[in-house]
Amino acid sequence: MAEEKKKNSMNIELPEEIADGVYANLAIISHSQSEFVVDFIRMVPNVPKAKVKSRVILTPQHAKRLLHALNDNIVKFEKQFGAIKEGKQEKMNFPMNFTPTAQA
Repeated sequence: MAEEKKKNSMNIELPEEIADGVYANLAIISHSQSEFVVDFIRMVPNVPKAKVKSRVILTPQHAKRLLHALNDNIVKFEKQFGAIKEGKQEKMNFPMNFTPTAQA
């Protein structure tokens, strides 16, 4: 049994410069036939220009796994701390058509 766990384990390194994380308060998701692109953006009040702080590119299969993992974690969070209040969604003042039209 211990050998089986060892076979299925993975050693993951978290570099110090990444361990601090990046704050984002907006995510824009686009996709093509072969990948999903998630841009994490930091918007600051009264500043007209927002910056993409991180971009993550996923296969469709990994995007679906992320969806399920995030949902599972939200359910666990809400059981522990109560329902997450979504609040009123503000209308975005920029076009949301980011889906790539070209294929690689």
